[in-house]
Amino acid sequence: MTLIKSISGIRGTIGGAPGEGLSPIDVVKFTYAYCVKMKERLPKEEGARYKVVVGKDARLSGDMVEQLVCGTLLSCGVDVVKAGLASTPTTEMAVVFEEADGGIILTASHNPKQWNALKLLNEKGEFLNAEEGAAILECAESNEFDFADVDSLGVMEEKDFTDQHIDAVLELPAVDVEAVRNAGFKVVLDAVNSVGGIIMPRLLERLGVECICVNCEPTGEFAHNPEPLPANLQELCQAVVDNKAHLGVSVDPDVDRLALICEDGNPFGEEYTLVSVADYLLSRVYNEALETGKSMEEVAAPYVMTTSSNLSSSRALRDVTEQYGGEYHAAAVGEVNVTTMMKECGALIGGEGNGGVIYPALHYGRDAMVGVALFLTNLANKNMTVSELRATYPEYVIAKNKIELSDKALIDRILEEIKAIYAEEDVNTVDGVKISFEARKEWVHLRRSNTEPIIRIYAEAATKEAADALAQQIIDVASKIIG
Repeated sequence: MTLIKSISGIRGTIGGAPGEGLSPIDVVKFTYAYCVKMKERLPKEEGARYKVVVGKDARLSGDMVEQLVCGTLLSCGVDVVKAGLASTPTTEMAVVFEEADGGIILTASHNPKQWNALKLLNEKGEFLNAEEGAAILECAESNEFDFADVDSLGVMEEKDFTDQHIDAVLELPAVDVEAVRNAGFKVVLDAVNSVGGIIMPRLLERLGVECICVNCEPTGEFAHNPEPLPANLQELCQAVVDNKAHLGVSVDPDVDRLALICEDGNPFGEEYTLVSVADYLLSRVYNEALETGKSMEEVAAPYVMTTSSNLSSSRALRDVTEQYGGEYHAAAVGEVNVTTMMKECGALIGGEGNGGVIYPALHYGRDAMVGVALFLTNLANKNMTVSELRATYPEYVIAKNKIELSDKALIDRILEEIKAIYAEEDVNTVDGVKISFEARKEWVHLRRSNTEPIIRIYAEAATKEAADALAQQIIDVASKIIG
């Protein structure tokens, strides 16, 4: 059994003793702590009501966890809007639609079926920051409870926000519904037996796209490892070829990550989902500025020609951004950190290299729906195949490795010494140590694991061989430091 308590939420395997797995007691106490801190963060006049939206993916434990969360919210005197089976971005947007005080998403994202989690949102439908998350963890560990009396219990209603979310995506000026309809696309969708099987076919239908569904029934019995990596998408790759489809689309169980498959059955590359969407949006601003004589700043307003992703994401986003005269800003790993950076620099588009597209014109959250709508618009306007589009982007390959240590104390020593050894290179210490070798457009990023004595190593270069060699170079240096 596993229970991981972090600023991004509470996640664990279902069952076991309290504090060792995600037990009913853990669900109740963390939901209670969330209510306490929400009321402190958003003080209201006595008697005023609080409202929280609750959505879930299709995991087998979803109904059980939902009942515990909703019951706890009601017992804290908080009104509940139960969104039912809903994607993570749908629940995030529902908080705004409802003008609610917060939201709780019941999903363990790409983790296997035995996992579930409580992802905690503020009144903007965005993840809580580090300070807010830490306060909830501290409150939960106090084991002090004070529930509402019978006259002060919350009330619950049920709403489906799926179509409202789709409407918001299709109303975006950057989504060209007519162009996509006219393109006559055929798409194969793998929704890994979760909520993507509900919302994605509806979105594609509204876009005039023929959708062939694979693993779309939301049973929670994941047909394969739910992380949308090439090794887990062989069925989808083959289905694209067999059906002579233009594109394959894969989402994770809560639909915040988007992975694409080319018409020839080859992966587009998770890192390149964000790259392609950014390319489209940046080019849209650039071309409108040329056509109208306006400045790019005027056209992009209220955003600017900047992009952002985490430090472990591909350099390709930076290259594409600079191609249009824009600036790229790297953030620490984690959606909260990326969105914070995006707000600071006014980014037009951002996200994470795992297929997470964050488009602030819609909302500050990873959203596979807006990702696929923008990608199809780009594809329709360029009138080329997916593989041809992929070939237009800079080619990089990321190698992922790790160093397992016997003692966590060694981690700091290794990071400090490697930082000193490569001090003449471009070194970033925002999140671990990232060393950029600008002359050859390569980088390596070392990050500590929050749960194990492990240093994760990400290295990127133009070829797999070069990326592997760079990673091995760092591993060899670390081995010498360890002795």
